[in-house]
This record gives sequence, structure tokens and C-alpha cells, in this order.
Amino acid sequence: MPLPPTPPFSALPLDKSGPRGNAWGLFGPGDQLGMLNRLTPENTMAAASEIRHGIRVSTDWSLAGPEITFVQRTPLQQHVHQLNGRCINDDVLTFNTQSSSQWDGFRHFGPHSPATWPKTGYQNERLYFRGLKQEDIQNSTENGIDVWVENGGIVGRGVLLDWASWVAAQPDRPAPDLLAPTPIPVTDLVAVAEAQGVTFRPGDILLIRSGLVGLLKTLPRDQLQAYMDIKPEPPVMGVQAGEPLLQWIWEHQFSAVAGDMMVFEVQPVLDPAHTCHEWLIAGWGMPIGELFDMERLAEECKKVKKWTFFFSSVPLKVPGGIASPPNGVAIL
Repeated sequence: MPLPPTPPFSALPLDKSGPRGNAWGLFGPGDQLGMLNRLTPENTMAAASEIRHGIRVSTDWSLAGPEITFVQRTPLQQHVHQLNGRCINDDVLTFNTQSSSQWDGFRHFGPHSPATWPKTGYQNERLYFRGLKQEDIQNSTENGIDVWVENGGIVGRGVLLDWASWVAAQPDRPAPDLLAPTPIPVTDLVAVAEAQGVTFRPGDILLIRSGLVGLLKTLPRDQLQAYMDIKPEPPVMGVQAGEPLLQWIWEHQFSAVAGDMMVFEVQPVLDPAHTCHEWLIAGWGMPIGELFDMERLAEECKKVKKWTFFFSSVPLKVPGGIASPPNGVAIL
């Protein structure tokens, strides 16, 4: 069945009774896939043609990283269990699904309202994608990440925008502070795409590399601890959320977006009325990936001078899953 045409950004919200910017109902009543509907069989076959070199690259950081987690999320704990004293071992894992590389699912974002945010919207109305409320999250599995997996996962054409390499090559730009609330404006993303010769297609899976994971891997423990201990929360770099960025994402019809930042968008938020977590996750049903490890991917893309690839991510099939390691692989 063909997808419905994407209305202009100015047509949002589609559900006039819902919060600002929502696209509820675009793919029909009861839809739980959101923008992942754009990963059609035709897009999957087209994405397969991106495989030119057979180079396979994992985009997941280890489940054990970072050593000290953001906002004190439970780090990986592995218990090796020897079965009945025999030469047979199991392992039991305990971890927060958002402590390392992760997809934020549609049950993740909704129920809090910072005083600095507008008085209307998903947070203050306490609404999740499709208008679900907190009691729906507690008492059902609706909007779960398992729905993504039942429909084949996040598989399609991936596009890397290597902002870290691009900004390092700009003679008039100082080195960005990756441990400060450094914003990446949409004008930079447009410039990176132009410099790489990248054009976008509907359904693309967008990956943005800031270089943060590369830094966190090498940061001395005492410096990492001092940064993570900043109260109330460490400031984080990320894309500069705002109406220009949201319009750019909407008009390019991405199916999912991801970065190597701890929070995809810069924190503290610069424009509370136009945050990515509200509009993309709760409003559009678009997965947001965070803390993806793009270091080797960037190296391989530079070698072959190609920043598009076949991308496959099959998250954990947990009924009602809220977030999940991506289990992502890019094939160039």
C-alpha cells in the first residue's frame, strides 16, 4: 500500500485536538510505527544497492560504556553462571537500556514539565505518541519497541553527516567544546551534506557524528567523573533544536535520526517550544538514537569517500520496550 503524501510542515499539527506539531494519524488510526512506515520494501531494496565494498561496521558502543553513566543510569552488570558445576556457562545481564548506545522509543518521553517550558504541549499535557497517557504506559505494551522489531526493525539507507570532521577542517572555527552545551545548527548540517556530496531520500536513517563518543572513550576517569557529577545534570552538546531544524527533518522525510551525543539535542534546551524529544518522539513517532559509536564508521566512509550505506538495526524484542541497544551495523 503506498504511503500517504507528507503534508507541509505548516500543516502541523495534523491532529488539531492534540499538542503542537503532532503528526498523529498520518499513517492511519492505531498506527504504532510512526515514521518507520517509511521503511518500505522498495526503500529496503534500494538501500541494498548501497553495498559496494562489503565493509561491515558496528555502530554500537559496548554495553559497558561509558564507565560512568549519564544521570546515574544503571551500568552493565554481568554475572557468569556456571550451570550445575558443569562446563556450561550462562550469563545474566542487568543494565539500563539507555546507559550506552540506545534508541529512544515512543514510550520514553512525556511525563515531566520543567518550569521553563511552555504551558501547553506534550510535557504539560503529559502525553506520549498517539495521545497515550502515563497510565497507558503502565498498563499496556502499546507504542513498544517490539512493534518495530515485529515489522523488521530499522533497516534501510543510512546517511552519515560527519560534523566532527567537517568542523575540524574549517579554518575559521575553533575546536568545539564537546563537554559544554555546544549547539550544532541546522546550517552546519546542510553544509556538511554539501561538502560530502550527500543528497537525501525519503526514509533515510540519519546519523550525525559530533565526536563525543570518541572523546568519552579516552577521557581520564577523574575528568569523566567530574563532568557526570555536575548538578542538576551535566550540560550536553547536540543539535540545535528549534523550528528550522524540525522543519528540515520533516521536509527530508527521515525515518529515524541518531547521534553520538548523550542527548541528541543540546541541553539545556535553547527553544523549549521546539524540542526534538517532544516533536520527534511524542509528536511524529520518529526514533531518536543516542551515544551511537560512529568513530570507525567515519574512518571507513572517509576511505571510500562514501557517506551512505545499508543500515540494519534490530532492537531488543521486549514487549512494551521503552528503549533498547540498537544492535546496529552499517554496510558500505
